[in-house]
Amino acid sequence: MKLTVVAQSLQVRSTFAKIIGLSQVRFFQPDFTPRDPNAKPKKYKYPAFYDPYGPRPPPSDKIIELAERIVALPAAERCQIGPTLGEKLRHPKLQEISVDGLDMGPEGGAAAGSSNVEEKKEKTAFDVKLEKFDAASKIKVIKEVRAFTNLGLKEAKDLVEKVPAILKQGVTKEEANGIIEKIKAAGGVAVME
Repeated sequence: MKLTVVAQSLQVRSTFAKIIGLSQVRFFQPDFTPRDPNAKPKKYKYPAFYDPYGPRPPPSDKIIELAERIVALPAAERCQIGPTLGEKLRHPKLQEISVDGLDMGPEGGAAAGSSNVEEKKEKTAFDVKLEKFDAASKIKVIKEVRAFTNLGLKEAKDLVEKVPAILKQGVTKEEANGIIEKIKAAGGVAVME
C-alpha cells in the first residue's frame, strides 16, 4: 500500500513537471543553492554621507587661496561676486518666477502682498442673502424668489424656509439693489454681501 502511494506521488510530480516545466520549479534550477541556516548576515560598510558624483579629488591650493580671499572680503563686496562671475562667464540672466496663482500659506510671502491689493480693489460681484420675512407674506416672498432665480415652486419654498439663505450669487450692485427692493416690497428682508 505504501509503495503504491509513493509511486503515485512520483507519477504526479513527473506529470506536474511536464505541465509547468522544470524552469518554474526552483529546486530543479542548476544555480539554486539553499541558504545556510547557520550563516550570519553580511555587514556592509556604508559611507558617512551619500555623494552622487562619487569621490572627488581635494581642491587645489589655488582654489583654497581664492576661497580664503573671498572670505576676507567685506560683506558688500562679497554680494557683488555672483553677478560679476555671471557676466564674465556669460551665464544667461535668471528670470524671476511668478507666484501670483500660488497659495503661500498663512505667512503668505509674495501672495500676501497681492491679496492686500485685491482687498483694496472695489468689489464688483455681490451676493443677495434673504435674512428674514413676515410669516403672513411668505407666499409673496416665494413668488419673488421664483421670479429672479428661475427655481420651481418646491425649490423656492425650501430656499425661503431655510432662512438665512443666499438667493443669488455674483450679481452687479444695481441688480442686487433691485432684488432687495422687490423682496422688501413682498414683505421680506434681504441684504447684499
